[in-house]
Amino acid sequence: MPYTVTLIPGDGIGPEVTAATQQVLAAADAPIQWEVVHAGAYAYQKFGDPVPADVVASIKKNRIALKGPLETPKGSGFRSANVTLRQELQLYVGLRPVKSMPGIDTPYKNVDLVVLRENTEDLYAGIEHEIEPGRVISLKVSTKEAGARIARWGFEYMRYRGRRQITCSHKAAVSPLADGAFLDAFLEVGKDYPFIRQDSLPVDNLAMALALDPTRFDVLLLQNLYGDILSDLVAGLVGGLGVVPGANIGDGVAVFEAVHGTAPDIAGKGLANPLAVLMSAVMMLEHIGEHKVADRVNRAIHDVLGARRYVTKDLGGTADTATFTQALIDAL
Repeated sequence: MPYTVTLIPGDGIGPEVTAATQQVLAAADAPIQWEVVHAGAYAYQKFGDPVPADVVASIKKNRIALKGPLETPKGSGFRSANVTLRQELQLYVGLRPVKSMPGIDTPYKNVDLVVLRENTEDLYAGIEHEIEPGRVISLKVSTKEAGARIARWGFEYMRYRGRRQITCSHKAAVSPLADGAFLDAFLEVGKDYPFIRQDSLPVDNLAMALALDPTRFDVLLLQNLYGDILSDLVAGLVGGLGVVPGANIGDGVAVFEAVHGTAPDIAGKGLANPLAVLMSAVMMLEHIGEHKVADRVNRAIHDVLGARRYVTKDLGGTADTATFTQALIDAL
């Protein structure tokens, strides 16, 4: 029986890269049938709502979703559909594995780390107001409960993935109550996992250490804002946002997604790299237990990237989306 998976094509290059991903998964005989719904700018223009009720209902029903990038207006328009989905579905874990890939030339080799980002609190709670003209207050929300929830998820993830070291990053010296609550929750939960190495590091020190030698790190646990910034930083260590997958996970629900933007400058031109969405789909296959299919797709990705004959412009090649997709299908 196939799995029914919610598909949100997304905005900009989203429909192109999700369509390419569908083609590759079909060629790999992934047992998936798609239920297509729309969110983001497209949904706002068509339905007047960036996250229509049927989107949330579909994900809750199917419990698994694959999402293309969604457009978020800068400073006006509508609230981020990405943030809305995370909060509506309580997707409290932002999961981003970052690993060196064959055929992609970067200054760093053998990078293999995982960023865990707490998705529901911090400044992304969106609580701010202007107390007088030109003076704004934004509230940073931090609870020990949310910190403990993602810490325990992280330790369990490591236990089943063979990961052995976790670093909790913070700025407790500057924000002893908010960041201190997150750090305290990590330390308390960590007592239940003595077989996993644990340490903590101020976020600015972590940024410098990652630039010097990212291979010393295994799993990073961060609050929302720090996780947002540093997950993009570590993506740059292995070639950029186009070559890393992502997922937002809650209890019983998971949304797998590209972490890059909508790239409106190349949308509709057939030039987009579908790799980030495809790799996110591989994570999705692993999540639902389809490891053999996931391994096949992973091997095809490594073969095509390693050969460097049919890769897209952002990876130093000349292939368009269709050519790269066909090369993956041929490799399968």
